[in-house]
Amino acid sequence: MSQKTVLLAEDDASIRLVVNQTLVTEGYQVRATSSADALERWIRNGEGDVVVTDVYLGDTAIFELLPSIKLARPELPVIVMSGQNTILTAASAARHGVFDYLPKPFDIDQLSSLVGRALKGPAKRDAASADSEGDASLPLIGRSDPMQEVYRIISRVMNTDLTVLIEGESGTGKELAAQAIHQLGAGKSGKFKALDLAAMPTEQISKDLFGTEDAPGIAFDPEATLYLDEIGDLPAEAQTQLVKLMREAGGARIIASTRQPLAKLVDEGRFREDLFYRINVVRIFMPSLRQRKEDIPELVRAFLLRAQRKGLSTKQIEPAAMDLMMAYDWPGNVRELENLIMRLAALSPDVVISQREIERELRAEAMKDISSNSSFEKEVESLLHRFVMGDLLQASPDDSKIHQGVMEQVERPLIKLALSVTSGNKLRTAALLGVNRNTLRARINSLGIADD
Repeated sequence: MSQKTVLLAEDDASIRLVVNQTLVTEGYQVRATSSADALERWIRNGEGDVVVTDVYLGDTAIFELLPSIKLARPELPVIVMSGQNTILTAASAARHGVFDYLPKPFDIDQLSSLVGRALKGPAKRDAASADSEGDASLPLIGRSDPMQEVYRIISRVMNTDLTVLIEGESGTGKELAAQAIHQLGAGKSGKFKALDLAAMPTEQISKDLFGTEDAPGIAFDPEATLYLDEIGDLPAEAQTQLVKLMREAGGARIIASTRQPLAKLVDEGRFREDLFYRINVVRIFMPSLRQRKEDIPELVRAFLLRAQRKGLSTKQIEPAAMDLMMAYDWPGNVRELENLIMRLAALSPDVVISQREIERELRAEAMKDISSNSSFEKEVESLLHRFVMGDLLQASPDDSKIHQGVMEQVERPLIKLALSVTSGNKLRTAALLGVNRNTLRARINSLGIADD
């Protein structure tokens, strides 16, 4: 078998060198360049068996060249590397017919594996153009590693009719992911119908899904995308009807979401097993905001811009306020963050939103959670039953250190949380906790927090 040639186009010399050396070690011949003109010339001359290229080569975007490249060499697989890691980049790569999209930074072994797969048989996808919009207009925002995985899966399924199951906590953007699959994909001309199954009465669910004798429901529209939010709450009768529909070709594309583990519902007899397997074809996990805190500044900027577009005053966030938001765990996820920013954009009297305003809002939310849930004491009691009861039953009254251990396990996360809120300011932390500064310093040292 003749040696395969990789055409490598990358304007970062260090990345070009590492990729070049790796592919040569794998047994490939490599022609490397930083020039879009050189890459296009090689391709038109019939050189190369696979292309590995960055999105931007100088001032030239590879997506501008791909239509002519595909016209000249339709079977030539193209792998696109990108540091511009938004969902539109992944979508553009897929819609321009590339073999795969690899966000930077990437594992060099992963790239080597992709090259090997590309040479075995290039993927055939329809080419199309993608509009370029600002981050505030993107259906999903964030460049963190967890979001890159979401973008990659969306780019792979958006031009198919595969059933997709989107999992994740409330407020993580499951419906936005479903809308992105519909809007960015080949089926965007059809209707997108979202049903919140947890909030709908049973008879309304059946009517909207399957219609009446006089008017068929959205489930029978082959051009539509049907988004079933919280499918674990789908009534048993509707589950049976949905299984029958999915057995036949020609219905709407199904995208479902859940915050509950469906496998557990199947075990409990509350969800049909055959429906579970029909829905569980492609899975997307939407990460919680606490799992991708590096996206918070970008999300905040986008929400402030959206507020401005809605006619609200232009606002900025002071650095200390941003630090506080980065330290917070956001139990309500992206939805909670967006609501906070929109509320402050509307109500804050100052151009710059301060740390004190963020503090006040987050404290109010925390107090609301405490009043709406079971009491804090009940929550602690439940944890003690789970983690301490066994020790209490086995402990010797002469040398028990259970009280000391429990106090330390409560005190350590409390102090760490307070330090995160004050960005490490010990004087302010002591004031927040209502303890003496020297006492706080001693407890920090005793609990080993300074070494964490």
